[in-house]
Amino acid sequence: MAIGSMMHTFTVQLADVDRGVYEDFNIRVARHPSETDAFMMTRLLAYCLEYEEGIEFGGGVSTTDEPAVLVRDLTGKITAWIEVGAPDAARLHFGSKLADRTAVYTHRDPAKLLASWEGKTIYNAEAIRFRSFEPAFISDAVAKLERRNTLSLSVTEGQMYFELNDTSLSSPIHEHHLP
Repeated sequence: MAIGSMMHTFTVQLADVDRGVYEDFNIRVARHPSETDAFMMTRLLAYCLEYEEGIEFGGGVSTTDEPAVLVRDLTGKITAWIEVGAPDAARLHFGSKLADRTAVYTHRDPAKLLASWEGKTIYNAEAIRFRSFEPAFISDAVAKLERRNTLSLSVTEGQMYFELNDTSLSSPIHEHHLP
């Protein structure tokens, strides 16, 4: 954890009906001073929506060879490369070649990201899962963020139901296809 990072703790109840994942867990999320609350919230959502055994947060801004979230198998091999925000095409290309699967979660305008990747070489681009949320959803969630948080997250038929510190929100999970 970098000096000046703010630590947030979450008690999470996850019910992802679409994937058949039902877990309760506690997680600590460090927000680096250069990281926005919106990026941190999207990183937390990516962690929850990709939750499986071996998932962890990447090394952060000081580690350029890891994504924001990743999954390792028991041997330490990266099996899932999960980017957050607006990664460049070179990072997606690298991650897609390294891991069995790649995903991107963004709080930014997905059309602008898709345009920035157009014409660029991205290995196995058609298999990359690219997801976004309603524009106001992330800002509404960030407004309810505290240092200690209780989060209930349910996903069914592509719709996310989110309760953070007794405030209920929802958003469809938008799926996009890379060019």
